[in-house]
Amino acid sequence: MSKGPTRLSTHSEYESFVDRYDTFLFDCDGVIWHGSTVVNNVPKVLDMLRGRGKRLVFVTNNSSTSRKDYVKKFASLGIQASAEEIFSSAYATAVYLHDVLKFDPSKKVYVIGGAGIHHELEEVGITTLGQDDLGQISLATLKEIEPNAEVGAVICGIDYDITYRKLANAHINLTENPDCLFIATNDDRTLPGGKHVYPGTGSLVNTLVHSTQRTPLVMGKPNTPMLECVLKKFSLEPTRTCMVGDRLDTDILFGIKGGLSTLCVLTGIADEAAVCSPESPQADYYMASLGDLAVIM
Repeated sequence: MSKGPTRLSTHSEYESFVDRYDTFLFDCDGVIWHGSTVVNNVPKVLDMLRGRGKRLVFVTNNSSTSRKDYVKKFASLGIQASAEEIFSSAYATAVYLHDVLKFDPSKKVYVIGGAGIHHELEEVGITTLGQDDLGQISLATLKEIEPNAEVGAVICGIDYDITYRKLANAHINLTENPDCLFIATNDDRTLPGGKHVYPGTGSLVNTLVHSTQRTPLVMGKPNTPMLECVLKKFSLEPTRTCMVGDRLDTDILFGIKGGLSTLCVLTGIADEAAVCSPESPQADYYMASLGDLAVIM
């Protein structure tokens, strides 16, 4: 029987943990920041890890922001990061659609989601639709919505401006267009938002799953497509790589599936009871906050 995750809490435990790995993969929401507020001491810890020659990669299921805008957010919080170090579910979706699925360039993608998905798809030469579907609609005007033969895929990510018009367009293309792909950037049930937890992408996706009776290809953690993209791009050595996250069912399971070591922090979704529950995906380690590693600077 597994002994369960090891809690890290002392200077020597922190030193031993950091020395064990060459590469650290970090989730962002709940690990690095909460919304627009950085977790205490995390910038110092990331600088310390870079100073020790560690490779840092930021792997996030949040699809609302492009890598270019993530670089700006990191900088605004006092954190050094390049676009090449950021692997979002929006970027993974674009790479997978273009490089793996060889998406027909004459087709378009209908997007439920934010500017991040549109930007990443356009960066690989894929035309997107949906960003302007914000107007109200009624039962009497539903007939305005027709399938578009040019739509070869529907992608659903987090959308803070979700409308019935968007859902209806996605539904009609998925049900009426032969061979239209159905892709979800991630299937996180909830989204951390400071003091509270709100509906995540998975909650939006399930509306379309229910209406279309179709199952999407899910890109984000802990699913195989994103894992394959990350492992290939960064040529990871699993025994020398640690995934750091706050969600057991996404971040920690992602690391487990990739054969990586895992560290769960308690600054986001998971609490200590959940981390230690034998019913949960078992992290190798857990600690109160990533910022606690600042004591070994």
